[in-house]
Amino acid sequence: MQEKTRGIYLHHINYSETSIIARFYTEKFGHQSYLVQGIRKKRPTFKKSLFQPLFLLDLEVYYRPGKDLQRIKDARLCMPFEHIPFEITKSSQAIFLSEVLLKCLKEEEANEELFDFLYHAIALLDMKQDGIANFHLAFLFHLTRFLGIFPQLPTNGGAMFFDLETANFSGAEPLHNHYMDVETTSNFKKLFQFDISKVEQLKLDNRQRAALLTQLLNYYRTHLDFVEELKSLAVLKEVLG
Repeated sequence: MQEKTRGIYLHHINYSETSIIARFYTEKFGHQSYLVQGIRKKRPTFKKSLFQPLFLLDLEVYYRPGKDLQRIKDARLCMPFEHIPFEITKSSQAIFLSEVLLKCLKEEEANEELFDFLYHAIALLDMKQDGIANFHLAFLFHLTRFLGIFPQLPTNGGAMFFDLETANFSGAEPLHNHYMDVETTSNFKKLFQFDISKVEQLKLDNRQRAALLTQLLNYYRTHLDFVEELKSLAVLKEVLG
């Protein structure tokens, strides 16, 4: 049956000489794979420019429950971006975050709260200018709320280390290697203090930013099925210094 839904484009692979299989996180159906026919023809049935990382689209699809591969009838931009495709800092973050989402979001069912978070966060990435170099850190941190791995900030001030395995803060250095050091833990705590719209309040230099990103990704790997290396990570690190 035909359905309409908003979707966030994540990735695609080529399929046959003229088609692709595109991966989306959708408002109505969660993570879905769609056959997009004719897009690689000389006169494509869809604009290729629509299928870029984190683009927000209005989709008209043929949906059959239980099918691994659905089909797209029509796709249009529902929020044209003004900055993400044209600014290297934002475009590299969009590529990186789309790869993270592709690995993390597996459920093929609606999650309205998660979709709203993603939709508004992506719109914010396009619009916001201040503090944008740290946007991906705030995004990854707040995404953990929807992945079931959100850590709890301790009430006492003596928590100097964050244990990646137990997702707890500690005053004593853990007896294994999977933890954030004192400086990174202190910067990690800052992420609890504001929502993603106030990312400019996170003050980090390049070294601190890189250390916190490494540990956030280690936290994801520890608690999620997230073992493969991220192809876009090296580019992101180079762009952000």
